[in-house]
Amino acid sequence: MNITYLTPDAEGEVAWPSFDNDKKAVVTLGAFDGMHLGHQAVIRRVVELAHRHDAFSVVILFDPRPAFVHGWAARHEGAEPDSAAIDAEALTGIGERLRRMEELGVDHVLVVRYTLAFAAKSYIFFLGRLTGKLGMRTLVLGQDAAFGRNREGDVQHVANLAAATGVFELDIVDDRGPGEVRIPRDFKPEMPAEWGEPADPLAGATKAERRAWSKKHQAKAMRAWSSTNVRYLLAHGRIQDANAILGEPHAIEGVVVHGEERGRTIGFPTANLGTDIEGYIPVDGVYAGWLVDLGTAPEQGTDAEAGQPAQAGPGESTQPEAAQAQSGTEVVSEAGTQDQPRRWPAAISIGTKPTFSEKTGLHERVVESYCITGDWIDLYGHKVRVEFAGFLRPQVKFGGPDELVDELKRNVEETKRLTA
Repeated sequence: MNITYLTPDAEGEVAWPSFDNDKKAVVTLGAFDGMHLGHQAVIRRVVELAHRHDAFSVVILFDPRPAFVHGWAARHEGAEPDSAAIDAEALTGIGERLRRMEELGVDHVLVVRYTLAFAAKSYIFFLGRLTGKLGMRTLVLGQDAAFGRNREGDVQHVANLAAATGVFELDIVDDRGPGEVRIPRDFKPEMPAEWGEPADPLAGATKAERRAWSKKHQAKAMRAWSSTNVRYLLAHGRIQDANAILGEPHAIEGVVVHGEERGRTIGFPTANLGTDIEGYIPVDGVYAGWLVDLGTAPEQGTDAEAGQPAQAGPGESTQPEAAQAQSGTEVVSEAGTQDQPRRWPAAISIGTKPTFSEKTGLHERVVESYCITGDWIDLYGHKVRVEFAGFLRPQVKFGGPDELVDELKRNVEETKRLTA
């Protein structure tokens, strides 16, 4: 899979790479945060149509998320987030999204840095560039997609443009999932009070009960397969429901650092993540899951630290020399094969510190993972992925060390059951 990083200029123009003039492209675009089943349906359709028409399959991936950039600008007098700012609401980091796209068989991913100047371009201007520069023959969109200035490029407007010009076709994918869900407006994370995976509060509810609940919580109807729904579920400890939409366990990534080492004193040493964590951190609580060793983390100041892979991430390869010469374009070289990473079942504790993080604009979070293994493992300085299988219990205070140890032993046994 070829990955090209593109940075718009001050006017929002992008120096799009040139592909084979004799071969067209099937294209989709978006942030694809979480790479849930709806996103996968769209991208699978892109790959399918590209194979059918002997065309390139192309994903235009916006990074950072448009919602993050516009939200930041609204809070900071129109300023855009710099590279140090962390999008704490993003479900997945850019590397995870690229990995999933490679698994789906995409030929090219164009990672476009999303800026306000780029966002100000009309959808008509944008689509003109895609047809003229990339040779787009088909645009594939989900049913609720919208892009361009003020999100004016919705499915209906794009369909009208395609019909009027005859230059490209629009293919619409049903990416909504089974039915609608109700999500409270401006919801906040809320730790479950009970032990075990939380239930859907509307499961088995009558229409009247659903209306009453929606009115009480100022809830809005939303498609089941959506990044917002996944975020809502994770913010309420409903890991298994979130994983069902994602198609695989939700995960976060970070570098293991030295903690307070209190767990070691009671026989439960943990791998503690540093403050720079990729992916949406679920609500406070104790979870079952896995810890995956991704190897020694790159040093600070490398391309990988800045958001660009220092070496091949998920199978990157070079673009033609003509693309490399274009302003604002970075091309990443091809990856070698990676060994199977080490992976252990883990009991995972998440908490919140009273200290404030300048990078996220939120209170700092603490993520600690106790690996269930008979071996001593040293992961300091390693990048790891923490995957979630289920919610075990809320964070509670115990009467003493013995009571805490007994509960941790129960958490370990439940983790073994959920990860077997």
